Amino acid sequence: MIASCHRAPHLAYCDAIPSVVRRAADVIGAVDPDNRVPTCPDWSVGNLAEHIGSIHRWAGAMVEVLSPDRIRPSALDLGVPEDARALPAWISDGIPVLAARLRSKDPDAPMWAWGADKHVWFWSRRMVHETTVHRADAEFAAGVEPSIEASVAVDGIDEFLENLPHAAYFAPHVTELRGSGERLQFGATDADVRWTVTLEGEGFRWDHEAGEVDASVEAPAADLYLWIWGRRRIHDPDRFAITGDRALLEFWIERSSL
Repeated sequence: MIASCHRAPHLAYCDAIPSVVRRAADVIGAVDPDNRVPTCPDWSVGNLAEHIGSIHRWAGAMVEVLSPDRIRPSALDLGVPEDARALPAWISDGIPVLAARLRSKDPDAPMWAWGADKHVWFWSRRMVHETTVHRADAEFAAGVEPSIEASVAVDGIDEFLENLPHAAYFAPHVTELRGSGERLQFGATDADVRWTVTLEGEGFRWDHEAGEVDASVEAPAADLYLWIWGRRRIHDPDRFAITGDRALLEFWIERSSL
């Protein structure tokens, strides 16, 4: 029986996973697998689909054994279909296994994770946002504007900032996010939420407090979410309102890219 401080959010993420994944699979199924993905220019839609289904199975395999170390995906039989047209069904087929494995574990059980919280519940939350961002990639490839609920986007920006300092092992430029007190603020115009980042000598810290800043970006939460994950560019005045030091914002964008 799950009984921990993370029980409710963990189960909420588990509840969200099936619809999030099916939505991604449906979008991918409607696009030619050879189409390029503009937000991941080295990938075709088929490559994107293989990544989504593989990462679900990889994460689920680690959760199943509460692995204390990172398991190499190449060490697993992920069952990737050879026919790219079978990839959407393969993604959907993995939903029950992933959700069941996550639900079966205490969310506070320790295990390997690349982010800040090295417990099972890292993966339930991560799979929701991993899939949401990549579903947006598929929608861009299909010529469709992504639709993301503000509450999902707000949680996703929190997750990004919480995990970013721990991403240096695969994104070493993150270690350059240092400064001498410079402050940036990202404000969600449709959610009354803001994120204030302070660059310090040993790294950066962030909170939801208002205050004087050197640069700010304001936009709907979904646009901020896609921007912070590198899926939108802030140089679009119809979406983003920028004030202050643009060079500081560029410094952040270049070094926070994952």
